Amino acid sequence: MAHQEPDCLFCRIVRGEIPAKIVYRNDHVLAFRDISPVSPQHVLIIPLRHIASLSDLSPEDEGIAGQILLAASSVPGILGIRESGYRFVFNTGPDAMQSVFHIHGHLIGGKQMGWPPFPA
Repeated sequence: MAHQEPDCLFCRIVRGEIPAKIVYRNDHVLAFRDISPVSPQHVLIIPLRHIASLSDLSPEDEGIAGQILLAASSVPGILGIRESGYRFVFNTGPDAMQSVFHIHGHLIGGKQMGWPPFPA
């Protein structure tokens, strides 16, 4: 199994210690429903290996970064939102409100969204 942190919430989900509604999994990434969804479809996509944030990616992580994006391409079809559209968002660091320090992208869709995504 890839490197994991014992107390990391998402590593615990990867290990099956905490239940999650999994929608996609392969040998590199896991996608599961967010417990506090902001849209009708809200899924988190994480690597199985612990990486704290986007800022912690290194050139050696090129493969896992690609796997995250490939999952983000596959999951909308599973959710039935490929044609209507979706967003894939990473919150990185405290100012962006990253609350779990295990890299994760929020794939959200299932409703009309506005731009900019958040009011000033």
